Amino acid sequence: MFLTINGLAKAFGDLEVLKDIDLEIEKGKVLSIMGPSGSGKTTLLRCLNALELPDNGVFSFEDGLTLNFDKKISKQDALRLRRKSGMVFQSYNLFPHKTALENVTEGPIIVQKRNKTEVRELAESLLEKVGLKDKINLYPHQLSGGQQQRVGIARALAIEPELMLFDEPTSALDPELIGEVLTVIKDLARENWTMVIVTHEVQFAEQVSDKVLFMDNGYIVEQGPPEEVLKDPKEKRTQQFLQRILNPS
Repeated sequence: MFLTINGLAKAFGDLEVLKDIDLEIEKGKVLSIMGPSGSGKTTLLRCLNALELPDNGVFSFEDGLTLNFDKKISKQDALRLRRKSGMVFQSYNLFPHKTALENVTEGPIIVQKRNKTEVRELAESLLEKVGLKDKINLYPHQLSGGQQQRVGIARALAIEPELMLFDEPTSALDPELIGEVLTVIKDLARENWTMVIVTHEVQFAEQVSDKVLFMDNGYIVEQGPPEEVLKDPKEKRTQQFLQRILNPS
């Protein structure tokens, strides 16, 4: 098991966003998280990346790293957690004044202090991998939303993370651009990347996921294989949510 989480909780003031979350993330598997707005999906993802620090809970990694958030963790431990994952944001978060290539090389060179020549070669291969070989010298404003998101995926891969995190990677895209991003993520799934994906794309989640998790009001309501959770959900709240998404009126 890549990561086991027990008793994760997170509040912002009086608002409890995550409540007693127990979760296992398997190495080389894809976990998709679904649920209505405000259910805690993005906060859970940000806790995995230490962009938000949990108030309570224990993270146990397969490499022996254990973080107990019932106590205050050190900045060094928060950094160790952050270094394990690459994050792909729904709004791309690219540097507007840097080219696609520079956006991808920034983290490995500036933060990880890796060899510039090696990083550039890696960045070029990653941009080719996501179908942007001919766009490496363009700036974000010269790229479509789908192309910008693919640069974001290449940037996350460039830091060579153990875990890839996607926060609704297609939500800011026009419908005709969604497919090109989902195709890249499907390719990563075939390469056995460990991934956690917050998504509202039911068909995509069904195709790419090893496990689907449904959240509501800060709790995990239901989880299991996609054919169970998405095709034959047991919980009424999951049934209502899927009915609304699949049959909007």
